[in-house]
Amino acid sequence: MVSIRAAELNDAVAIARVHVESWRTTYAGIVPDEYLAGLDETLRVKLWQEWLSSGAVVLVAERKGEVVGFVHAGKIREAIETADAEVYSLYLLRDAQGRGIGRGLLRVVAAVLQEQGFTSVALWVLERNRSRGFYESCGGRLAVSRVIEIGGARLMEVAYWWPELTVLTHPE
Repeated sequence: MVSIRAAELNDAVAIARVHVESWRTTYAGIVPDEYLAGLDETLRVKLWQEWLSSGAVVLVAERKGEVVGFVHAGKIREAIETADAEVYSLYLLRDAQGRGIGRGLLRVVAAVLQEQGFTSVALWVLERNRSRGFYESCGGRLAVSRVIEIGGARLMEVAYWWPELTVLTHPE
């Protein structure tokens, strides 16, 4: 059984572990190996402590008392279509993928954003990320692309956009 709840400050260590581990499995072969090897969980813990104290929406998915995924969202950082909210990150441990947990996190974060007055959401994902189809299956529309740099590699990133949060909160 998986439960989704609001993250607390003491979740920073578990979220950092999921963040680093999921980057290493998700982006292997996409992001330079040296960059992935150099990801520092201790630094991520400090970043997550800051983010958890910032008022942004952070939810965790727990299975058997262990954090296996998280989503981080808030106000849009740069214009993407009509989106007023953004999912900054959504990551799951590899063995938690394909079980509906990501869909649950996306549904609950959309509901929280809606409660806060947001109406539309977008997110960025690396074009070569094998999980891109997940966002399409959840009703995301391809909106725009850009080139970013990670670890010295130039990578294409694409934005998905949901014009109405209700598409996520009340899927057909």
